[in-house]
Amino acid sequence: MKYKKISLIFLIILYLEFIYHLFVFKSFDIKSAFFIIIFTFLTSIFIDLITNLFSDKKNKSFLIIIVVFLTILFTAQYINYVFYGNVISIYSLFNGGQVFEFYDQIIAVILNNIIPVILLLLPILLINVINKKIFTINLNYNQLIIKIGVLIISYFFCISTLNFDYKSIYSAKEVYYNKHAPIQTSQILGLMTTMKLDIKRTLIGFEEKIISANKEQIFIIKEKEYNKIDINFDDLITNETNNNIKNIHTYFKNSIPSEKNEYTGMFKGMNLITIVAEAFSPIAVDEILTPTLYKLVNNSFKFNNFYTPVYYVSTSDGEYVTLTSLLPKESVWSLSRSSNNFLPYTYGNIFKSLGYSTNAYHNGNYKYYNRHLSHPNMGYNFIGCGNGLQNNMNCKKWPQSDIEMIEATFDLYSNNKTFMTYYMTISGHLEYNFGGNNMAYKNKALVQNMEHSTAIKAYMASQIELDKALELLIKKLEEKNILNNTVIVLSSDHYPYGLELSEMKEVMNIEDEKLDVHKNHLIIWNNQIKTPIEVNKYAQSLDILPTVLNLFGVEFDSRLLMGRDILSSSQGLVIFNDRSWITEYGKYNTTKKLFTPYKNIVTEDYINSINDIVYNKYVVSKNILENDYYKYILGGN
Repeated sequence: MKYKKISLIFLIILYLEFIYHLFVFKSFDIKSAFFIIIFTFLTSIFIDLITNLFSDKKNKSFLIIIVVFLTILFTAQYINYVFYGNVISIYSLFNGGQVFEFYDQIIAVILNNIIPVILLLLPILLINVINKKIFTINLNYNQLIIKIGVLIISYFFCISTLNFDYKSIYSAKEVYYNKHAPIQTSQILGLMTTMKLDIKRTLIGFEEKIISANKEQIFIIKEKEYNKIDINFDDLITNETNNNIKNIHTYFKNSIPSEKNEYTGMFKGMNLITIVAEAFSPIAVDEILTPTLYKLVNNSFKFNNFYTPVYYVSTSDGEYVTLTSLLPKESVWSLSRSSNNFLPYTYGNIFKSLGYSTNAYHNGNYKYYNRHLSHPNMGYNFIGCGNGLQNNMNCKKWPQSDIEMIEATFDLYSNNKTFMTYYMTISGHLEYNFGGNNMAYKNKALVQNMEHSTAIKAYMASQIELDKALELLIKKLEEKNILNNTVIVLSSDHYPYGLELSEMKEVMNIEDEKLDVHKNHLIIWNNQIKTPIEVNKYAQSLDILPTVLNLFGVEFDSRLLMGRDILSSSQGLVIFNDRSWITEYGKYNTTKKLFTPYKNIVTEDYINSINDIVYNKYVVSKNILENDYYKYILGGN
């Protein structure tokens, strides 16, 4: 029996698409099935064409290579989605895509998802078993013209069908032409089409437009003071010839700034130590095992509805969101990409302009994610393992010690009159076991009586290192007699995705498995605040920078940031990497198109308006990054 090659290609790719879709999105609808089928057919025609251009032997070899490549690619994308919750971009693949970073953890993910992995790998077995029975021909000129004609007709047919779904913000037509939203695109049009669009947009660029109506706009009350500076947006819009820049001007002109409030300037003139703690989560906070973390979380400000969503490049994007109050762009390393941009609203650049000593430290490789480029651009004197820190601590073990980092760096900045110091920790890094995690092994004896799984014990042991580092930091500040004049801000880069969901549920209340894993703590602590200040607003890592700037009484324009001061009356909003969101009125799951109300007064218009706000924040953030926007608005050189 001979197998028609185009039919075989079509069935293999469709099989991969359906298996990926079912295990990632857990459901299928008729619309998605329709679009995936027709776009898969288009891809199949193209592959059939290019595998008929050579001799029979070469055509079969080329086909096998393509099938093996696509099978591995679909499998890698699935593993990546389980691990990070996103679609790997072509940029990440060629820059050491994060799916390949942690070999042992990848093996664990594969073993825990062995059925879908095996199902995704089956085409490799199939193509090798039946390759001798695949019917191929060597095209003559007329046959080549016919196949190209069929390809062109199929292309225009696929494009025309997009008009059947065009009304919603992430409709088939919108994600194909106007929206860069890989998760939504892969759900509606399939993974192959998503990757093709990503390659095209990476090579030739892609302009994504802001939705004209800014739903955040409200009337400014003249009696109130706002965190804003005088910017004549009307003149800027009139004189601007670059449409991208003009659109951002218009967006910010129509944005409402956050107002100054009772906490404005509360910490003015104090020292600031801000920490992004690797994989920190509520699981790490225990009155007995991590007493310093427990004290910092439950005293000073206490944020009850705070989230640290994981974005596309895990830790790097976690840092980017926290340090810039901008959302990361899909398909690039935003932190690295920002290295050549003018960034006036980062802690380093702001506090340096106020006369502070500004330093940043990381007890991992100083070049990882190109921090040696991004952090100096943010205004820090940056030291990590490899450019100096290794001289004062042990950088060879994995993961490295947060305690040793504090010990090695404190004297480098603490003698300055005022200082702003940033730490990116690493002791809490996966994997969570006692064999391959030096920090977990170091603190193993302290968690041996916990009645939990080995992974939870190991995670807790790794976070004990962070707790002791904070204890040491506070002790040193007290010995220097500067503790009362220092503010510690601590948040996480992302939830501990090195833990299985079932393991997290041992110690954390998780009802919504998609969103609740991202719930976290934000610490803003000063020793002089004796009564905890409880804050119930929904907030996220995007909001940390404007909140801290307001607390320090810094002059800034809050309209130019995507986050909002949590302590102001601005609307609380949590934005996730697939454009899902939470407000005080409810939560919206974009992949399921499902809104779960917290209050009964929510209308469809409200849901659409928040979808527009979320979309705009992503587009504006991307355009700020790509166009180096702040130099236009704030006079960077």
